[in-house]
Amino acid sequence: MSYANRQAAPHSRKEALVRSDSILRMYPTARLLLQQSSRITLFTRVNCSLCTIAKTTLIMIQKRRPFEYREIDVMAPGQKRWRDIYEFDTPVIHVQKNKQEAGEPDLAAEAKKLMHRFTEEEVETLMDEAERA
Repeated sequence: MSYANRQAAPHSRKEALVRSDSILRMYPTARLLLQQSSRITLFTRVNCSLCTIAKTTLIMIQKRRPFEYREIDVMAPGQKRWRDIYEFDTPVIHVQKNKQEAGEPDLAAEAKKLMHRFTEEEVETLMDEAERA
C-alpha cells in the first residue's frame, strides 16, 4: 500500500465518522442529498442463494446511489418478530425514506417492499417513491 493510500484511508471508525462529518460541513449539498436518501433493510438467512444475489444487487446500487443499509438475519436469536413474517420469504427488502430520527426503522406497515428476485431498476424505483413520501 502506498503512502498516499495509507494516509487517505481512515484508521478507525471514529476517524471515518469525523471525516464524513467534515465533508458534510464542507459541502452542504452532500448533507441535503444524504438527508433525502433511502434506508434499505435486507431480511436474509444463512445459506440463501437468492439472498446473495440480492446483496450483490444492493451493492451495485450503492456504488452509484448512497443509502443507509441494514441487514437482519430472520433466523437469528432475538428476531422472532421478523422470522414470523419472513421465514419462508427471504430475501425481502424494506425501502424507506431515511429519517434522521431514532426509532424502529423497519416498520412493516410503512415500508415499501420487494421480495425474492428484484432488479436494480425495481429497487431504485422504490427508493424514488420512498424519498418522495
